[in-house]
Amino acid sequence: MTYHVLDTKATTNPAVGTMPDQRTVEQRLAGGFILLDKPAGPTSHQVAAWARDLFELERLGHGGTLDPFATGVLPLMAGKAMKVTKKILNHKKSYICVFRFAQEVSDEDLQEAMVRLTGRVYNVPPEVSAVKVQVRTRKIFAFEQLDRSGNDMIARVHCEAGTYIRTMARDLGLLLNMKVQLKELRRDMSGVFTLDDCVTLQELADAVWLWKECDRPEALIRIIHPIEKLLLDLPSATVKDSAAAALAHGAPLLRPGLVNIAAGVASGKEIYVQTLKNEAVGVVTLTADTDDIASMTEGEVARPSMVLMDGDVYPRRWKSPE
Repeated sequence: MTYHVLDTKATTNPAVGTMPDQRTVEQRLAGGFILLDKPAGPTSHQVAAWARDLFELERLGHGGTLDPFATGVLPLMAGKAMKVTKKILNHKKSYICVFRFAQEVSDEDLQEAMVRLTGRVYNVPPEVSAVKVQVRTRKIFAFEQLDRSGNDMIARVHCEAGTYIRTMARDLGLLLNMKVQLKELRRDMSGVFTLDDCVTLQELADAVWLWKECDRPEALIRIIHPIEKLLLDLPSATVKDSAAAALAHGAPLLRPGLVNIAAGVASGKEIYVQTLKNEAVGVVTLTADTDDIASMTEGEVARPSMVLMDGDVYPRRWKSPE
């Protein structure tokens, strides 16, 4: 992405704020996330509740429900990271699936059915789902066979968020005129996060024990990711310390507070705002095109739509009205 550099001399006060990678476990739990390889058996809610109790936290949730029998990538959001759960829920997903056919099916018929279930398709939630059952569509970017043995097929589905793979199994059966069961389901990707980024429940429990009982936080620091990693795919702007303090208190972003800003983003769109230490300040809605902002010298350029930084991190540079 191209950026407009607006101030080459801006500096940040090293005495305040913290670079994301230098945060303590406690700071990460106040606004961070864990990528868990969910096991088969518990619900996503039960896994999140277990982790919440493990850390003795008031707030910890999950981003993207997996059925009890399903496994794989499940983000757990702690503290302020719960504010961006909706963004996680909108990530594209990838699944490894095992389908079992009630009878033999030819390669030609199976391939034809899989092609018909690729692209924009109807995807009605199953009656056992947690959402209202209604007609809706989802985009299936790819539905490919990985292996086949007897009446079982291993396939990968790369799809839009909110796709129900159980529904795809049902629809595959309707197209083939037979019952098709979804025997196994494993989410191997959510957005940019893959199974390689995940830890097991046992690894998480071991890391917490090392932190609490042995004063060895290193493992947890590797496991709890800073909130900033959730926002890196958004167009962004970097601001000065004074602007970070103002935004943290809900004030609009003014042109003099900018250090750089992504090019080509239209007014009304959202961009991610970070400090010179790469800390998340929040998400703002532009009140001017970023290409026009580059030629401005003063005035409002955006208003906060989501504040992620505490108000006491950077000192205030303005006086309260008498």
